[in-house]
Amino acid sequence: MFDNRRFQKLVEADNLTGEVVSSNGFIIEVKGLEGVRLGSQVLFEDNQRGLVRQAYGDRVILFNIDSEKIMPGTLAVVESELLQVPVGKELVGRVVNPMGQPIDGKGPIKAKKTSGMFNPAPGIMDRSMLNEQLASGVSAIDMFFPVVLGQRIAVLGDSKSGKSTFLSQLSAFQSGTDRVVIYAMIGKRKVDIEALLASLNDLGAMDHTIVVIADIFDSLTLTYLAPYAACSMAEELWKKGQDVIIVYDDLTSHAEAYRQLSLIQEVDPGRDSYPGDMFYAHSSLLERAGKLSENDKTLTALPVVVTPNDDITAYLSTSIMSITDGQIIFDLNVFRQGIRPAVNAGLSVSRVGGQAQTLRQKRLSGTLFKKLASYHQAEEFSHFGSNLSQESTTDLRLGRQILDALQQKPEELYSLTEQQLLLETVLLGNAQTDLDMAGLKESIKKLAPGVKDDKDFDRIEAELLKKHSVKTAGSNKDNEADQATPTKEEETTNAPA
Repeated sequence: MFDNRRFQKLVEADNLTGEVVSSNGFIIEVKGLEGVRLGSQVLFEDNQRGLVRQAYGDRVILFNIDSEKIMPGTLAVVESELLQVPVGKELVGRVVNPMGQPIDGKGPIKAKKTSGMFNPAPGIMDRSMLNEQLASGVSAIDMFFPVVLGQRIAVLGDSKSGKSTFLSQLSAFQSGTDRVVIYAMIGKRKVDIEALLASLNDLGAMDHTIVVIADIFDSLTLTYLAPYAACSMAEELWKKGQDVIIVYDDLTSHAEAYRQLSLIQEVDPGRDSYPGDMFYAHSSLLERAGKLSENDKTLTALPVVVTPNDDITAYLSTSIMSITDGQIIFDLNVFRQGIRPAVNAGLSVSRVGGQAQTLRQKRLSGTLFKKLASYHQAEEFSHFGSNLSQESTTDLRLGRQILDALQQKPEELYSLTEQQLLLETVLLGNAQTDLDMAGLKESIKKLAPGVKDDKDFDRIEAELLKKHSVKTAGSNKDNEADQATPTKEEETTNAPA
């Protein structure tokens, strides 16, 4: 038997009531509920819940939130005019489902407040300009495609290309700040969820993180609601004076769940069989991010999109890219070359990243882009086996040193100052010396706290270059020449019979 005391109280309070007349999967038709508001939360007498999607007089269509099984004749009552989710600081450090119920075995959550899931985005007059960089601790991102607090930047890539690793690094790097990270896992496998939770715990990021989970065994409706629930939790903290970062991992699964619900509902399919309001569903979610003028706090959104075979031209990926302020693209081909993180520098872009950089950072980013472009050009020439010019040889060596400096293990994180010291030291050497990169990175960790101004940067970089130069390029070139020129004995030995 179900404990339906809550249901009885709502009926006695004279809330609107109705009766289930048919069900098709997660789509339920209820007769009654005349005058019900779209988006209302409905409670059934068996304690399942529904979301009002359409209303035609006394005929109402709902999404069943909990399961596909509900019997015709089941009674329904309106529970609230908006689908509600618990919000507040009490959720920080917890793992919950999209309805805010704990699933981490740590006991109940005593949240004092609830909020609607489908809240409107702040108006233009309520927003202010974005001007502060969100450091991720990953040099290849922070130097080339800086993320700004309050920005919406998409993270695209094929499965197992490093997206989740980067996002967990970003989350871990917020330790020691007052920022809260909300991670929405949408339609994920149990093994992926366990891997993420283990990573967050190992990196010490769980203390400032809320994880909202809808796995592949949850209902389609819960999968559809997961990002909206996570966003409502983020908005409450944001408006109460905290910077919040929200990760939607991933909107591909969210779109597929919404497509299935729409097809069951017999909505006419549009491009790639997605419903016609697919773009609205994502744009109305992502535009809720930004910076509030009343408290100068930010909500940063990082939607993840899976791009099979690195195809970023599909409907969903192009749709998300058109909504956001830039994209970071992880490339499987780059990943297979052993480069970590496997960021595609040619296709990634941060449209507002420059607003948060200093003049020195902008100069460094511009120089790095040019040097890597020269490296790729020299690398193409080297494939022909012809002798390279001195300039091309330098470009090749410097490019390899830059890529070596950008290589990071998941547990390696660098502050913006450490990243600048590392990369500017490499550029200062200009490939005239080989560098002990491991020793250089270790020294930078010790010296970075002493950097106060540009003079400190210049002084410390000169010291680092002198300390960690292991041999000159000239001597290396002479060694290569010695190896390439055979001795008389070798000529005699190798001479044809």
